[in-house]
Amino acid sequence: MRLTILGGGGFRVPLVYGALLGDHAEGRVSHVTLYDEDSGRLRAMARVLADQAAGIADAPAVTATTDLDEALRGADFVFSAIRVGGLEGRAADERIALAEGVLGQETVGAGGIAYGLRTVPVAREIARRVARTAPGAWVINFTNPAGVVTEAMAEELGDRVIGICDSPVGLGRRIARLLGARPEEAWIDYVGLNHLGWVRGLRIGGRDELPRLLADAQALESFEEGRLFGAEWLRSLGAIPNEYLHYYYFNRDTVRAYQEVKQTRGAFLRDQQRGFYAEAARPDQAPGAALAAWDRTRAEREATYMAENREVAGVGEREESDLESGGYEKVALALMRAIARDERATLILNVRNRGTLSVLDAEAVIEVPCLVDANGAHPVAVDPLPLHAVGLVTSVKAAEREVLAAAASGSRADAVKAFALHPLVDSVAVARRLVAGYAAEHPGLGYLR
Repeated sequence: MRLTILGGGGFRVPLVYGALLGDHAEGRVSHVTLYDEDSGRLRAMARVLADQAAGIADAPAVTATTDLDEALRGADFVFSAIRVGGLEGRAADERIALAEGVLGQETVGAGGIAYGLRTVPVAREIARRVARTAPGAWVINFTNPAGVVTEAMAEELGDRVIGICDSPVGLGRRIARLLGARPEEAWIDYVGLNHLGWVRGLRIGGRDELPRLLADAQALESFEEGRLFGAEWLRSLGAIPNEYLHYYYFNRDTVRAYQEVKQTRGAFLRDQQRGFYAEAARPDQAPGAALAAWDRTRAEREATYMAENREVAGVGEREESDLESGGYEKVALALMRAIARDERATLILNVRNRGTLSVLDAEAVIEVPCLVDANGAHPVAVDPLPLHAVGLVTSVKAAEREVLAAAASGSRADAVKAFALHPLVDSVAVARRLVAGYAAEHPGLGYLR
């Protein structure tokens, strides 16, 4: 089985390859093609993967290319993890938004809209190329903002593109363990959009155990999301929100914290990864040195994740138990296995709505538990959203739809509407200034007129 990774020079590629190294079952991935426009990043990442594979006789072969059609040809699965504009673009997204007093986070608010406007045209072109060059391939999308990008690619690929995210999986795993259950034995009632969802129940042996957790303030505040939101607010909601909802529920506090830091998250990662790639690309590297540099960089990256939000909540540094993510590479591998081998699995994924949430149309991409088999991912029926969630989900989806419209039309008016409709952008005048600022900063937004 052949896997192509778009954005193959990206920092998280070794997570995917590491998961593949641990898969020894029949029909596993035997060849990985890395595609990236940056040949230097490709060389550095190929060295890290070579270090990972050292001493493993049946390690998947790795090739690298800057030719997209060559990368896609013969692929069974395509993993899309591109970053249009690079980390320099992300840092600019944050800076421009914060100057206007609104959030510039990568996937939430003004920053997420700017990133989507840059990325959707590229994602649509990739989807067209996949349909032409590898029509039988399944596309697994992790490119952010994952919901709107998956929806854009589905216009061409239909249900053969599936979006993944590790946040819901990590949240469900932490809750299950707190309740004394093995995560794989728990049914997680999770519903929403990408980076905008809630765990509303967690069933173990057919019984919903979430009320037991909500009744225990000490247990509630013993894990990452509980500390971020506080026991009182979680009880008010009657649910555990995805960590990204902290940007909505504590928006003013978070914007202030982001404005006061010396360096935004995007700028930190840009500088950190610049150092890593320079080190990994050195020609005099000893065996294992590139992988060691990657491990050090990743540990620092994980420890500093959402640091400003934790400062707002007054909870200090991340605890070791919270450093484990949901493992998007494990989700991707489980998804590939389920489709390729017809090994049925239940996973929280980004898929087309198909009537699952009555407040959204059939084509809207949502994030819900899905049953996966050889025919793809099938969303499971869920209870209706409460009104407070309906408001957020529908207003954010409306903004996403304007991103899709602007990327198709090139209309600056559509882009302004995307910003202005988002609940975290509180002024049409601010929306107009944001569009002007982003269009002036990013060559990738030159299509807006």
